Amino acid sequence: MLAGTSCLELEEADPVKQEICCSRMFGNRLTDIAPIKEAVATYTQRAAEKLRTQNSFCRRIRVSIRTGMFNPEEAKYANGALVELPYPTNDVRLMTKAATEAVKRLYRSGFKYSKAEVLLMDLRQPGEFTDDLFAQSQPVVAEKVMTVLDEINGRWGRGTLRVASVPTAPEWAMKRDLMSQSFTTRLDQLWTVRAC
Repeated sequence: MLAGTSCLELEEADPVKQEICCSRMFGNRLTDIAPIKEAVATYTQRAAEKLRTQNSFCRRIRVSIRTGMFNPEEAKYANGALVELPYPTNDVRLMTKAATEAVKRLYRSGFKYSKAEVLLMDLRQPGEFTDDLFAQSQPVVAEKVMTVLDEINGRWGRGTLRVASVPTAPEWAMKRDLMSQSFTTRLDQLWTVRAC
């Protein structure tokens, strides 16, 4: 305030995201389809959590997989697929099924995959999708199941309740051996000083 005049506007709420992406490098190169499907299922679950947090629904998912791009001795391959969901949804079960089926179309044997990506597209708030009168919509039961899932995970920790295709400790997970310590944010990582 300057002489009783407001100089800065009050902060408004952040606008909802138009796309939500979850992507990670694998801890090691993957050659089989099963761990790639696990990774895509895991990334879909994380993206769906963010989707439900902003109270949105998704109509399309883009799934991408690729090999490492910088080693000249490795064969290179990258591909993506766009999946149309049957109706706007925030149901992680339906989204995971669609995303992992897309991996079947993308996967080619003989390559060493290093990364997967899940991108939720065409996001809208409830009531913003305008379909025809006979278009299918998300069942009320699915919304109740997702609410219970989020409540349990909110209370007992993320990943307590998850889709069966999401592993608890995957071998393909990103390596964190060289991650910097969090001295300023975690009490268990504070330095201890001892007198000599």
